[in-house]
This record gives sequence, structure tokens and C-alpha cells, in this order.
Amino acid sequence: MQRRCDRNRNRSKRRAIYCPVHNCYMDSMSQKYSLFAECAGQLQQRGMRRKEAVMLVAAKTVVPLEGEWLEALWCDDCQETKWYHIRKRQSIYELSLAPSELWQQATGVINPHRNPSVGEFTFRQSRVVGGNGIKDFGLVN
Repeated sequence: MQRRCDRNRNRSKRRAIYCPVHNCYMDSMSQKYSLFAECAGQLQQRGMRRKEAVMLVAAKTVVPLEGEWLEALWCDDCQETKWYHIRKRQSIYELSLAPSELWQQATGVINPHRNPSVGEFTFRQSRVVGGNGIKDFGLVN
């Protein structure tokens, strides 16, 4: 028989994401970065028929992938943080290390392999929201 406090629990329980090496709970170290598909081939890899995939991409140009995201997770036994591609099927999480080509399918992610010819200042200014970048030119008249 369950205890009363367990029956009446309204808070969400911890996600059942385990380390593939040590089989211990993993803690999130970042937000979830949702994935999307830009071409029919990416949808076909996930089990969609070719005709349906082509029609969907033609209609929407970008299709969000439900139940898939990138997230940084910390393993207490490994003592390190790694980026994982996570797929949620019903209540089961499938983990695999995030390959570099998957980063181009994520929304809101800064490309870790940016153009080396772009300076740090220019890169930082391109990420500023709201256009208040003029404050960095305080000494310029």
C-alpha cells in the first residue's frame, strides 16, 4: 500500500534520464534545444514515408521534430557534462551523444564552430537583442 504523501503528490517527478555508462541519474545543465527538419530526408530517417515528407516540407519549409532535443547533462559518476541528443518515446528517454551535424537542426543555438574570421566584438554584437549596441561606442563621438 502506498503512503498517503506519495498518493497525493502533485509535483512532477524527476525525469528518468540515466547515464549510458554508469546507469545513474543525470542532471540537466542547460535548457532544451528543440530540433527541426528542413528536408524530406531528415523526416524519412525518422520513419515518415517519402511522399508525406516531401509534401510536408513543401508546405511548411521547416518542420519541428516532436519529442527530440539537444541538452547538456551532468553525470555524477563520470564527473563531466556532455551534450546529448534525447528522444522521448512515451515515458522512455533514448540518449546518444549529439553529433555535430545535429547542431544545425537546433533552434536558438549559437553555432560552436563559427567563422574564425569574425571578431569577438562583432560576434557578440550580432547576438544582442533590442539593438542597444550603440552603448559599446561610448567614447566615439
